[in-house]
Amino acid sequence: MKSDALRGKTALVTGASSGLGAEFARQLAAMGCKLVLVARRTELLEKLQQEIATRHAVEVRVVSMDLGAPDAPERLHEQLAASGIAVDVLINNAGFGLHGEHMDIPWEREREMLMLDVVALMQLTKLFAADMRARGFGYLLQVSSVAAYQPSPSYAAYAAAKGFVLMFGEALNFELRGSGVSCTVLSPGVTATEFLQVAGQQPTLYQRLFMMQAPAVVRTGLGAMLRRKPSVIAGWPNALVAWSTRFVPRRWTAYIAYWFMTWA
Repeated sequence: MKSDALRGKTALVTGASSGLGAEFARQLAAMGCKLVLVARRTELLEKLQQEIATRHAVEVRVVSMDLGAPDAPERLHEQLAASGIAVDVLINNAGFGLHGEHMDIPWEREREMLMLDVVALMQLTKLFAADMRARGFGYLLQVSSVAAYQPSPSYAAYAAAKGFVLMFGEALNFELRGSGVSCTVLSPGVTATEFLQVAGQQPTLYQRLFMMQAPAVVRTGLGAMLRRKPSVIAGWPNALVAWSTRFVPRRWTAYIAYWFMTWA
């Protein structure tokens, strides 16, 4: 990864208060990026801001906002534009999953997930990518999941949402060719973050065996982004699982995914 490729550029990281988002902020700061960090939890954002400020001589701005609110992406875009901040790198990391049978999950909670994982991601991309394309430079990184590569019972809506993110991101990268702007989709597997706790799942044996650490996942994503690759899967076991689905009849993939999610 080119250590100076983003020096002096401005990166916007959503879902930056913990997990992958916080790690994206740390690694981008180490590369010399100015940061705009967005999440709901103000206290955690400010703690991360202080941590980064003590380690790196970069500007760090924090914005406390629920990006799942219908008007939030537009408000964020207007707020940064009014402050004269031009975003060169957009890390669309904000999101969460819900574990359980689709028919048992309350619609209100599922709707919140889709608004954040799909609608907000798409609107933020449209707003900031337009600015990047007008300037002829920029990077977009969408955080999907290895669950995007097959139907995933017990994560049915989440996996479908991440499938949307994967297909949308790869198609957008093609549409942006020649513009100086690229879109990369990062698909992690299970990672040592708050994801499972928020989703409401105890880790299975498979998940414990193959759990990755956030720094490695983020390095994979940023490396692929800087090479302007359309997509990348973090970790060879996850890549192998996703790659192998093309050789399995589709009617079997749901059974296999369900087994991985329930193998205690």
